[in-house]
Amino acid sequence: MKKGHYGRSLTREWPMHLMMLPAVVLIVLFSYVPFAGLAIAFERFNPSKGFFGSTFIGWDNFQYVMKMPGIGQVLWNTVYIACMKMVGGLVVPIAFALLLNEVVGSKFKRTVQTLIYLPHFLSWVILGGVLTDILSPSGGLVNSVLGWFGAEPVFFLGSEKTFPYVLVVTDIWKEFGFGTIIYLAAITSINPVLYEAALCDGAGRWRQTWHITLPGMTPIIVLMMTLSLGNVLNAGFDQVFNLYSPVVYQTGDILDTLVYRLGLIDAQYGVATAVGLFKSAVSTVFIVISYICAFRFANYRIF
Repeated sequence: MKKGHYGRSLTREWPMHLMMLPAVVLIVLFSYVPFAGLAIAFERFNPSKGFFGSTFIGWDNFQYVMKMPGIGQVLWNTVYIACMKMVGGLVVPIAFALLLNEVVGSKFKRTVQTLIYLPHFLSWVILGGVLTDILSPSGGLVNSVLGWFGAEPVFFLGSEKTFPYVLVVTDIWKEFGFGTIIYLAAITSINPVLYEAALCDGAGRWRQTWHITLPGMTPIIVLMMTLSLGNVLNAGFDQVFNLYSPVVYQTGDILDTLVYRLGLIDAQYGVATAVGLFKSAVSTVFIVISYICAFRFANYRIF
């Protein structure tokens, strides 16, 4: 009976499986086949000799990485910037979704949603050029506005003090529209009867937001918060690469940009792969923890 049921299901659903086939092939080619390259992390890799001809050196590349000057600062920069982005990327969309939910005019609300969502689709190559012009100390829009109030020009992208915060603020500006839409969808799923009952009891908009809207959003907030744990070592290579310069390496250099310089500029393939493997291993641990937390606190299941 069960065999017949599975057979009928397979016959009925085979077009869906066929549609998935190209995506599965691409995932295997670009996500699983490259695993073979992790062998480079344990070799003194020579491109002319390949994986099998290069000298096996065990953990030497990892030991070299741990003794590199400045590796602790790079790790701190990565965690610090990533954590600030995670916190800002959680708080700002929630606050904006709550504010936008109070807007009565549907046309204005849709227009605002579209405008704040647009930067999500722009690459950091484009935004990097735009931000470089806007934040320029000579003639940039931001410094021109500051000049109206008598402030001295600030070199936002060339100062070790301001650069990490520029990364955080611009990343939140780019992505908060996407998060806002998620939280607005969570708000619309709240039963309107609860608001009507609160209104009959004399509750104002603030009390309705505090006692109904926020508790109703709690599951999705917990879910997004726990799933973001997997990004604790992802400070955003595209963004940093397009905005940083050697002057801000002290506070702006992250693991991904270090891997880029070691591997593609200095041709230290084994060392670069070792750093990448370390980052992937730590990220995997945090991803597992995040899914466990999401299952426990938000009842989120992968299957």
